[in-house]
Amino acid sequence: MSELASESAVRLGESGELLISGVLDYRTGPALRKQGQALIRSAGTAELVIDCSAVQKSSSVGLSLLLCFMRDAKAAGKTWSIRGMPEDMREIAQVSELTELLVHP
Repeated sequence: MSELASESAVRLGESGELLISGVLDYRTGPALRKQGQALIRSAGTAELVIDCSAVQKSSSVGLSLLLCFMRDAKAAGKTWSIRGMPEDMREIAQVSELTELLVHP
């Protein structure tokens, strides 16, 4: 496992935002998915901001994580928004025609 992969994390910020950092790929995705889901359930805020500004690199796994976290937020009765999406994630979303989904309704 590379150093970057071991630095991947998801945590709750002081204002209840979900902070995602590091490299999002097939090695880090499953653990981040479980941690993020639990954090979203435990967050005490009505709105969840998914902050991707500390993501260093993302494969399509990162986009999948965002979609899962959006679903988790909805299931928990929370509104959501995405902040700081890196360019590589934006490009994957565009190619996959998912850009519309990632904008809060």
